[in-house]
Amino acid sequence: MNLINPGSILATLTELTQVNRTHALLRRVKDLSVNEFVCLLDFITAEFQQFLRAIELINNEALETMLEKVLEAITLKIGQILQAEQTTIFLVDNDKGQLWAKVIKDNSHKPLEIRIPVNVGIPGHVAKTGECLNISKASKHPLFSPELEKQMGYKICNILCMPVLSSKHQVVAVVQLANKTGSIPFDQEDEIHFRDFAASIGIILETCQSFYVAARNQRGATALLRATQTLGQSLDLEATLKIVMEQARILMQADRSTLFLYRKEMGELWTKIDAADGSTVHEIRIPGNRGIVGYVASTGQALNIPDAYKDPRFDPSTDRRTGYETRNILCLPVFNSANELIGVTQLINKQQGSFSNSDEEFMRAFNIQAGIALENARLFENVLLEKQYQKDILQSLSDAVISTDMQGRIVTINDAALELLGCNLNEDNTKNINNKNFWERNLIGRLVWEVVPIENLQFRLEDSLKTGAKHFVPEQHLTGIFSLRIPYEGTTLEASDPSKSEFSPETCILAVREDEDSNIFIPWNQLLSPRLELVDDEKIKIQEVERSINLTVNPLTNPEGGVRGGLVVLEDISQQKRMKTTMYRYLTPTVAEQVMELGEDELMKGKRKEATILFSDIRGYTTLTENLGASEVVSLLNQYFGTMVEAVFNYEGTLDKFIGDALMAVFGAPLELEDHAWRAVQSALDMRQRLKIFNERRIIQEQPQIRIGVGISSGEVVSGNIGSHKRMDYTVIGDGVNLSARLETVTKEYDCDIILSEFTYNLCSERIWARQLDTIRVKGKYQAVNIYELIGDRSMRLTDSTQEFLSHYDAGRRAYLSRDFQYAVIRFDAARRIRPSDKAVAIHLERCSNYLKKPPPPSWDGVRVMEVK
Repeated sequence: MNLINPGSILATLTELTQVNRTHALLRRVKDLSVNEFVCLLDFITAEFQQFLRAIELINNEALETMLEKVLEAITLKIGQILQAEQTTIFLVDNDKGQLWAKVIKDNSHKPLEIRIPVNVGIPGHVAKTGECLNISKASKHPLFSPELEKQMGYKICNILCMPVLSSKHQVVAVVQLANKTGSIPFDQEDEIHFRDFAASIGIILETCQSFYVAARNQRGATALLRATQTLGQSLDLEATLKIVMEQARILMQADRSTLFLYRKEMGELWTKIDAADGSTVHEIRIPGNRGIVGYVASTGQALNIPDAYKDPRFDPSTDRRTGYETRNILCLPVFNSANELIGVTQLINKQQGSFSNSDEEFMRAFNIQAGIALENARLFENVLLEKQYQKDILQSLSDAVISTDMQGRIVTINDAALELLGCNLNEDNTKNINNKNFWERNLIGRLVWEVVPIENLQFRLEDSLKTGAKHFVPEQHLTGIFSLRIPYEGTTLEASDPSKSEFSPETCILAVREDEDSNIFIPWNQLLSPRLELVDDEKIKIQEVERSINLTVNPLTNPEGGVRGGLVVLEDISQQKRMKTTMYRYLTPTVAEQVMELGEDELMKGKRKEATILFSDIRGYTTLTENLGASEVVSLLNQYFGTMVEAVFNYEGTLDKFIGDALMAVFGAPLELEDHAWRAVQSALDMRQRLKIFNERRIIQEQPQIRIGVGISSGEVVSGNIGSHKRMDYTVIGDGVNLSARLETVTKEYDCDIILSEFTYNLCSERIWARQLDTIRVKGKYQAVNIYELIGDRSMRLTDSTQEFLSHYDAGRRAYLSRDFQYAVIRFDAARRIRPSDKAVAIHLERCSNYLKKPPPPSWDGVRVMEVK
């Protein structure tokens, strides 16, 4: 059974199923006989099977390789037929306005992709005009491109360039035949031969490209779907960062991918990448406007760079250092739901060819989902950080803080509250109820007025929870609570369920006296509130817990303003706490605690002690701050002193005072330190390192760097509270204090940052690297003192250059003191060649030059008299 025009059955059906024509299809089918209908189904089935095979081909991962082999085969056969030594088929990439081809060079099995603009060279002219060009002497033709010849890797003598047209008469490729066999040019017969099969080649290439585009889009859509599904698997920011980078690399078939997150407050981009060994992770930070990534971040525009080395924004130093070759780059911004920049994705080296416009569109879609995932991860991280932040704040508060729910039951209680109530947290014994976990387990969930026996606390808290009122009641007394240390044997516990396993051989509990019998104590830290009868036993230790506090009761509100809980704050205003708070400003907590144990009377007494004094001052402070406002000056000093004081506290120093932009610290008072000189030196080295980090942040913020001078001297000082009866401060006085202040000033003359007196140097010379700068006599003193520049501690290895410099300098210094000025000049000159800008070398050379012209008197001892304080 045959049908009319069976080869176009499916096309006819397609035409008939267009809008408003489906009724015609129904009439055609309705008029067919059974045999004709069976035949129609056979033809439709055959054509659908062809479509299914096409779909299978599109989904085949080896399609791209198959298409390349087809292209190679066609290229080879055309060259054989037309007797060309070199044959190349340039495909037209309309998206990028380029011609591209893959050629084999230097017997390499890996093809090299060549791309040129569609209007460059002889192939470009043929692609743009559709004309055939047959040139016998190619190098002399005005359209000839030497750069293209260089890329092709062979010399072109004669050339035949023919366009390949699609079914729509558009140029889809250009065939370039070079160097006809026998050194003769191509003729018209060659052109006719090519045209015999050009139409078929055009259809094949057009079909191949269609299949390639369809396959690429299919793979891209599948990969995009898989990637976006994977993005929601984690709320951890670092995990999300790795997922985004890996899925972007897979999606784009790139060799490498990186996601840079943008920190608006710092104006920088940062990312984390695995080291080559995979065992460590490195963090990279770059300014938000530097390089290719910075350009995308600052402009919000995508960059698709086919040749990285031709882009002026590309920095090739990393390639040179690692040996990696960056060929092409695709870089796109990532925005959040508010259309704010949160990052930049960078993909390097597409595995096949370069990144296309289609790749850009897929990455834009991917980045939308990545932005949502990153925003969610950041929000989740902020929630966790905020939660931890609030927890840390709660625990770090020196005041006792207790939060409650709407019924007044305890939700959180910080360590300060437990300690204020007499709960001893120091012991670490899981079988002893005297530990933090036990107290929290027994207190959380209980009514706060049952735990804190303060008059009218229940009334004030219930009023706050009901009406949102705030209560502040000063100078309340936390009394009636007793700390009982009870040996297990000899104690009677009358409880409904006394669990002896909770108690160790000696247990500390808190209790209140019963109103009717003062010998009966009611433990309030246990849920069942058993009665504890105190027997006449000397082993039981009773200590009353008494605190003087300020009570604050406030409501906790939600964003809508409704009350969701209560907050009870107990401020300990005892003299001990007031004194401790004051001391924490000048001493480390550990030292402050020890001083507190000594008592205030000990501080009032004057004492002679061996100590080391450190003076630090900002260089050029007036010039630095003359263009700053008052608030900016205060902010600068607070930030600077904040990190410098930490350097003092880290080595158990005492902050004596701030003098404008200067800082004075004492090591060895009020508490004695055996190695006070070494601790002062360590603190100075820490200051140097902290200043470096501090200045790095200022460079990023485009602010001038800060330089400091540090003077350190050791000796006997007098310490104690000094002042009038209206105001007194703890401080130290003595020659060591004066000398360290003078040395801090001397750092300017020798252009160095840290100078030690000989008294400090002698105490720790075996632990440090230092050089003797000079012997000086400060103003107001007769005794001369050797001064040293602190280079570093002995854990730091000196470079060969530094060792050589110090060798020449020390030799010059010895010759100088021996009055051998001629030899001193030779050694100081050698030192200057290593460090031309060293101020100490320049000073000694100038002195030697003067003394060679006019020798010093016989009484000369090499001492430099300082005229300024």
